[in-house]
Amino acid sequence: MSREVVVCAGETSGDALGAGLVRELSGHADDLRFSGMGGERMRAAGVDTRIDVEELAVVGLVDVLVNYPRLRRLFRRMCGHLETTRPALLVLVDYVEFNLRLAAHAKRLGIPVLFYVSPQLWAWRSGRIRRIRRHVDAMAVLFPFETAIYERAGVPVRYVGNPLVDRVQAPEPPLRERLGVAADTRVIGLLPGSRSGELKRHWPLLLEIARRLHHRHPDLRFAVGLAPGVTPERLAGLAPSHGEDSEPGGAPPLDYVGGEDGTHAVMAGADLLLTASGTATLEAGLLRAPMLVFYRMGALSHFVFRRLVHLEHIALVNIVAEEGVVPEYLQHDANPQRLTDDADALLREPQRLEAMRERLSRVRERLGDGGADRRVAAAAAEMLEHGHLLPAD
Repeated sequence: MSREVVVCAGETSGDALGAGLVRELSGHADDLRFSGMGGERMRAAGVDTRIDVEELAVVGLVDVLVNYPRLRRLFRRMCGHLETTRPALLVLVDYVEFNLRLAAHAKRLGIPVLFYVSPQLWAWRSGRIRRIRRHVDAMAVLFPFETAIYERAGVPVRYVGNPLVDRVQAPEPPLRERLGVAADTRVIGLLPGSRSGELKRHWPLLLEIARRLHHRHPDLRFAVGLAPGVTPERLAGLAPSHGEDSEPGGAPPLDYVGGEDGTHAVMAGADLLLTASGTATLEAGLLRAPMLVFYRMGALSHFVFRRLVHLEHIALVNIVAEEGVVPEYLQHDANPQRLTDDADALLREPQRLEAMRERLSRVRERLGDGGADRRVAAAAAEMLEHGHLLPAD
């Protein structure tokens, strides 16, 4: 008789983490069956996804409020799935608010819960830890400093490392070969994000910056890294070919790079990245990619963010480095004029780009060895076998 493991991821990054966990956990026992929420990667790993991550893609408080009825229906669907299958283990991958509510429902059903990827308690809403203590049986965290937070709160925790250390490598063929351009052609990488709200706010901004930079540097090429589910057609529907206040010089030459390793190719090969804040900044840091990091959110979300979040840096790569290795631009600071001027200055002083690469080389050292998929799968296997994490050696 097979044992059911339900794995729930709500975003593209969580889909990748969930897929790695499932692949490794499948090797621990041959009687496991996987279902839950996820995307293409989890399905490829053998998960019967009842909800796709595209259905869950919202960002910011306003987007959540607008989409609340739909999210509530999806939540009820997952609750019903737990009630029907009564899995041997529920693994929740990030997507905190939705998944913490799901953890509470699982707890009422007596289902063991492993939460993979800690909410950023060190940044905001530290009160969440009380909910975690009530509803989550064990935490699997990506950063070593997070273990002390849970140990103090009496929550079983296992530091598994960051799976990006294993996954982020410079792919072949290199970017310029993919684009069919000369080795000395200067390329700017554009990474607008993956969620609908991010694309709506970020793609018009990036397109305008590209127009202005192209006017100043006609030799530049622009490589757009396409996250899963993002297409050139989708981006074309978000911004006109010519902005109202763009500088003259024609449309910039855009090359769209997709596929499984497309964004990594852009990160590894571009002279400079303009990237939305998020996991992508850490991936780019692991590839030593010079970057300018920006983020825009709805006005209400930003109002709440300013009052609840207390961080010196917003970019994950800077948080891990514990210093401002790369420049950050939040909300009104993320405007075409400022980002164009700062990118232009870096392009005119290549030694500054190289200095940024050198500082970024320390990020990989801070994240330690690889093997996160194997370690989190081992934690899940312990919970399947014993119902809890075993004491650390």
